[in-house]
Amino acid sequence: MKNGILIGIILLFACINAFTQDTTTIQQPVTLIQQDSSYPPAILKSKPVGSVYNYRPGISLPITAVAAGWSGYAFTKIYSKPGSTTEEINALDKNDINKFDRWAAGNYDEKMDKFSYYPFYVAVPLPLVLLFDKEIRKDAGKVMMMYLEAISITGFFYTGSTYLTNRYRPFTYGADVPIEKRTSGGAKNSFLAGHTAVIATSTFFTAKVYADYHPESNIRWLLYTGAALSTAWMTYMRLRSGHHFPTDIMAGIALGVGSGMLVPTLHKNKSRKRHDISFFPFSGDSHGVAMIYKFR
Repeated sequence: MKNGILIGIILLFACINAFTQDTTTIQQPVTLIQQDSSYPPAILKSKPVGSVYNYRPGISLPITAVAAGWSGYAFTKIYSKPGSTTEEINALDKNDINKFDRWAAGNYDEKMDKFSYYPFYVAVPLPLVLLFDKEIRKDAGKVMMMYLEAISITGFFYTGSTYLTNRYRPFTYGADVPIEKRTSGGAKNSFLAGHTAVIATSTFFTAKVYADYHPESNIRWLLYTGAALSTAWMTYMRLRSGHHFPTDIMAGIALGVGSGMLVPTLHKNKSRKRHDISFFPFSGDSHGVAMIYKFR
């Protein structure tokens, strides 16, 4: 079972993280004096202090454990649903589908379905590339546990939605699709799009973490662009293969981007929010000291 491999990868990933040591280094406050040609006096510029993220095991570990535990249980259920009868499949009518999704009914491309698993498997361990960065590597254990939390949350909502709903996949409406495939239990797992959710979680998590460590780097925009393009490419493949309707895909994107971006955001230390404060005196009709606060 293809999705069983995903569980194995996640569990292996969890085992690796269990032995990862957190070598977070706390930086001391630094105050720099920088000259600004616009104003004669010096400008005080604040710098980020301390670790980028604050991982609280007492909160995050239970969330991760519950989400991963449910996902593991639900996976065994959603891919062992009872199949449909031939009569039930033949009774399906495209006109019963909402207009927004209706055009996708009947899509089917077996080769595209198989091909979509390659980027899917690559995406699962993708955040490991962050450890090539020496700054992020100092927080390796913390960042990887955050990713495990994010991917577990994605799995929790994906399996929960698929477990509680029995929406037929678009290919079940195709008369040319083998009847044994159309009547299988897995043909009722259309909502929501798991491949798209995992791709979005992985890629947007990677981009977000890099951006938090390097807020001034232009590479962060390349990573966000890559995340958007890879999610869009997976969207195309899953629609073309006939495994999901557009609304399934939209829900998967929302879930993946949400968990991939929100988990790092919620763990981020407030003291790491970048800002610049500049002070300078002025004179003329009046005298005083002005302050400029630049948001990043």
